[in-house]
Amino acid sequence: LVAGIASARAQDTNPTFVVSYIEVAPSSTRAAAGILRALQDASRKEPGNTGFEVLQRKGQPQQFAMLEAWKDAKAQAAHAAAANTAQLRDKLKPLLAAPIDERVHTGFVVGNAKVTGRGSVYVLTHVDLIGAKKDEGLAAIKQLSVDSAQDAGILRYDLLQQGNRPNHLTLVEVWRGTADQEKHEVAAHTRKFREALLPMSGSLYDQRIYQAIN
Repeated sequence: LVAGIASARAQDTNPTFVVSYIEVAPSSTRAAAGILRALQDASRKEPGNTGFEVLQRKGQPQQFAMLEAWKDAKAQAAHAAAANTAQLRDKLKPLLAAPIDERVHTGFVVGNAKVTGRGSVYVLTHVDLIGAKKDEGLAAIKQLSVDSAQDAGILRYDLLQQGNRPNHLTLVEVWRGTADQEKHEVAAHTRKFREALLPMSGSLYDQRIYQAIN
C-alpha cells in the first residue's frame, strides 16, 4: 500500500499531457476555430502551462486536436476546473458533432521540441498495443523515436502514454514541412517499426495529419 501511495504521488508531480480530439459540424468550422484559439491563448498564460497548441486536420478542417502540456497533474486539474475553461467549452458545445475525446497522458519519451514554423506538419498517431505485447511494443516505439530523432526536418518526436490505459499511446510528431514528413514515412527504420508493430497492435494504426490553427 505504501509503495502504491508513493507511486501515485510521484505521478501527481510528473508533467501531465492531454490530447483532445474535437469534431464540429462543417458549417461551424470557423466559429469553432475562433473559440479554440481563445482557449489556446488564455491557457498559455495559466500557471503551470508548458505548452498548448490547437491543430486543424488537413483535408478535414472540421476536425481539431488540442495538445496540452502541464507542469504536473495539479496544474492540469486547476485548468480543467477554471471558470474561463468552462465558459469557452460551453460556447463550443452547440457546435460539436460528437463529444470531445479527451485523453490524459504521461510522457514516456519526451524530447526537447524545436521552434515550429508556419509550414510545420503535425502528426498524431494513436497506437493500441495488445496487453501481453505492451512492453515489447513500448521498446519498439522507443527505438523508433531514437532513430527518427536523426531524420532531417524533425522538430518534435514524443511518445505519450495514457494514464488509465498504459497500452494505449499517442505518438506526437512535428516536421519542418510535408517533404520531410513523407521521407520519414518511407525511411528504413519506419518501415521496420511498422512491420514489427503489426502483430503487437490491437487496432488500426490511426495516423492523422494536422497543421497549427491559423
